[in-house]
Amino acid sequence: MNNSRTPKTSPITDDYEISNTVLGLGINGKVVECKDKRTGVRRALKILHDSPKARREVELHWRASGCVHIVEIIDVYDNTYADKRCLLVVMECMDGGELFARIQENGDGAFTERQAAEIMHSICVAVRHLHDTNIAHRDIKPENLLYTSMEPGAVLKLTDFGFAKETLTPADTLQTPCYTPYYVAPEVLGPEKYDKSCDIWSLGVVMYILLCGFPPFYSNHGLAISPGMKKRIRLGQYDFPEPEWSNVSSAAKNLIRGMLEVDPAKRLTIHQNTNFNQL
Repeated sequence: MNNSRTPKTSPITDDYEISNTVLGLGINGKVVECKDKRTGVRRALKILHDSPKARREVELHWRASGCVHIVEIIDVYDNTYADKRCLLVVMECMDGGELFARIQENGDGAFTERQAAEIMHSICVAVRHLHDTNIAHRDIKPENLLYTSMEPGAVLKLTDFGFAKETLTPADTLQTPCYTPYYVAPEVLGPEKYDKSCDIWSLGVVMYILLCGFPPFYSNHGLAISPGMKKRIRLGQYDFPEPEWSNVSSAAKNLIRGMLEVDPAKRLTIHQNTNFNQL
């Protein structure tokens, strides 16, 4: 592995065979399958057109990839690819697919509290690692959470740092409204500044979906986001409807309430909500 965090300028084709098999699409680039010529191990290759934004994504992901619950970067190349200067990011191949797919496949639309607690613990380990190194991910959602395999005991890992931003000190704030509508914290909708606590709100939305199969905030008109949906997010207007929530514990609901707190100053921090043993 290249541990220097300096992209290699040698041709990636010296070390890897690149296939046309598309594994996924990130915010800033597509991911295809490749194979290490030396070991034969399959890898995932993210292709990013070189830009300051792409370099920030790679740098922050590279810095974060020492965590067991964050997809690991193996190598980065600064090459010409398809006649354009690109950053080619070689990552571990996540054969288990997205958490999103498992939510969709779940027959009754919801996980048990124990299952949800295990999933949330994995995600929180990743977010705690990011926040402790002053990185806000800003796009935590089931589509960006991947399993290492389809086998029992597969590890869940966070990926796609296309919206990630460094917050050098706890006082640093963010202003660009980067978000996916269902998971966006009220302060990110603008125009006010915000900080990495926006990730905690997204965690609350993920936990809510795990326990009932649908999001706490959505458009009533089939839109990605609507004025009414924005208003409900800003006011924190959601509920725990029957029958989906009738057997969910008060502890679980209170944990969600703590994460979906409209005031970032009152919202749980990552160090306050990583213990799911109470569920």
